Amino acid sequence: MSAQRRDDEALPGDDPVAGLSYMAASRELDDIVEFFEKSEVDVDQLVARLERATAIVDELDRRIRRTRAQVEELVPRLEAASRGEASDEAITGDRADAGDDAPSVVADDPGASEGETLPF
Repeated sequence: MSAQRRDDEALPGDDPVAGLSYMAASRELDDIVEFFEKSEVDVDQLVARLERATAIVDELDRRIRRTRAQVEELVPRLEAASRGEASDEAITGDRADAGDDAPSVVADDPGASEGETLPF
C-alpha cells in the first residue's frame, strides 16, 4: 500500500479479479461506480479504479460468454432427454430428428450473442 494513501481510502484490487466470485466482483464494480459518482473524485485513485473496473468487466464478460456457451451446448441435450430421444443424440447434441415443430431455445449462430437472452 502506498504511503500517500490513507488506510480508509485503500484502493480495491488486493484480490486477483479471477479469484473473486461473480457476486463479489459485481459488488466491487458497484463500489467503484459509486466512487465515480461522488462529487469529489480523488484523482490519485482515479486511474487505479478505472483499471480495476476494466479488469472486472472483462472477467465478468468472459464468464458470461463461457456460461452462455455451456448453456447453448446443454439445452439441446436436455431437450432431447426430455423427449426420450436416443442417448446418442443426447450425447452429441444433434437435433436432426427433432422435426420442424420442435421449439428452438438456442440461437442457430453461436457467435450471435449480442442482444440475445438466455433461455432461463
